This record gives sequence, C-alpha cells and structure tokens, in this order.
Amino acid sequence: MTSNKPKCKYFFGFRAAVFSISIIIFLLLIAKIKTALIIQREKRTLSFKNHNLTMSWMCSGTTNIELVKNLAQAKIISCKRVISAMRTVDRAHFANQHPYEDAPQCIGFGATISAPHMHGYALENLNQYLRPGMNALDVGSGSGYLTACMAEMVGASGHVVGIDHAPGLVSHSKAAMERHYPEWIQNGRVHLVVGDGRKGYAPMAPYDCIHVGAAAPEEPTDLLSQLKSPGRMFVPVGTSEQYIVVYDKDTNGNVARRQIMGVRYVPLTDLEKQYSA
Repeated sequence: MTSNKPKCKYFFGFRAAVFSISIIIFLLLIAKIKTALIIQREKRTLSFKNHNLTMSWMCSGTTNIELVKNLAQAKIISCKRVISAMRTVDRAHFANQHPYEDAPQCIGFGATISAPHMHGYALENLNQYLRPGMNALDVGSGSGYLTACMAEMVGASGHVVGIDHAPGLVSHSKAAMERHYPEWIQNGRVHLVVGDGRKGYAPMAPYDCIHVGAAAPEEPTDLLSQLKSPGRMFVPVGTSEQYIVVYDKDTNGNVARRQIMGVRYVPLTDLEKQYSA
C-alpha cells in the first residue's frame, strides 16, 4: 500500500515556500513604496526650503528680454503689467555681475540682489497694490532694481520709497536711477533714503504695499502699522526656516497671514551685523 505522507509533505512544503515568497515580495513592495514616498517628500522639501536654488538654472538668460521671457514661460510671472515692468527695467542697470542669471548675486556691503524669479513672485503678488497712483515701500532696497520695477508699475502719479541702511548701497542705487531713469528722481516718483527699514519710513506712510528684501525674524509689526487698509505686504519671515509670508490688511484694519513658499534670504538685521556677515 502506497503512503501519501511524502506527497503531503512536499505539498505543504511547496505551499509554505510560496507563502514565504509572497510575504517577501509584499515586504519588498512596501519597502519600495516607502522609499518612493520618502524620495518624493525629500524632493518637495528641497524645492520648498531651497527654492532659490531649484529655480536658479531654469530661467537664466543672456539678455534681459530672454530672462523675462523665461520667467513668463515658467509661469512665475503672468500679469502683463509685471512682464512689461521687468522688460522695461533692465536688471543690468542695477547689478554688475551676472545680471541675467536666475540666482542671487552679491552687490557689496554684505548684501545681495535677490534672484529674478523672487522679484517676479514679489511683483505678481503685489500687482493689484502697484496700480497707477499708488504708494509703495521697498525695504532693503539694495541695488534699487525692484524699486525701479515698482516705480514703473505705479506710474507717474505714484510714489515708491526705497530704504536701505547701507549708505553705499543707497548711493549706488541712486546713481543708477539718475543715470537711467533721471525723471523718476526729479519728479519724486522714486525716493531713495538711508535708514533702518525695519521701522519702515513714516514720513511717506501709509503704503498700499510693502516689499521686504530680507528675512524678518518674526512678524514685522512696525511695517504692518504703516500698511494701508486695504494693503498688502510681501516679506520673508523666519530664521533657520524661512517662508515668504503675504500679509493682507482689509478695510477694517484686520490682518490675514498667508505662508506661500519656503525661501532662504539674508536676515533683516542692523548694519553692523550685515557688514560682519
């Protein structure tokens, strides 16, 4: 009489092997999915926290027109008024080194000019508060480039104040403005001053919009107090982790806060610390 025990033994052994292999395949799939999710998360984090770096190779051009065209194609800028302003104001008038490279550039005095894509984001977000006849403040105006773009947008009946605590930078930006847009200085459309931008510029307040070109360590309450109702402020906020924050003040003076992207800016600090940096 033939015994079935060997067959049963092989059958159950085969089932155990298949089960084990299935478990291994399942675990490998889980591990692969987890790895893919981690990589995806890290990519998002890198893009979010080091936004300037991830964009720097995308929009650079060999001319100002090409740079602006690339910014528009990347959908960083889309408003016709913003595109027109950035085409009109040649970045090379204010930045001597690599003006059309989409990356921050050193302009001396411990300061940098922001990457063009960040200027594009700023103008897009402030667009409705940079209409003809409006009043704007550019804190940490540095080279004067963004101040000039804002002045182009507010038109002949508007005003833009550029404030920086480095006298050398204000002299440089004023010289560039007088060379390329002398009427703006003469008729008061642009007003460039030396001062502590953290405190705003009370003589010409309130402002329809405020742009801040360096990272405030915390909510800039002094600047918010100089914002009109309604009004908008575009400012990087934070220390080790920084984010662009858009503050909107409504007609009743209530302020809403929106965090829109992670960035890396030089700190909004006093002149001595800026020079030492």
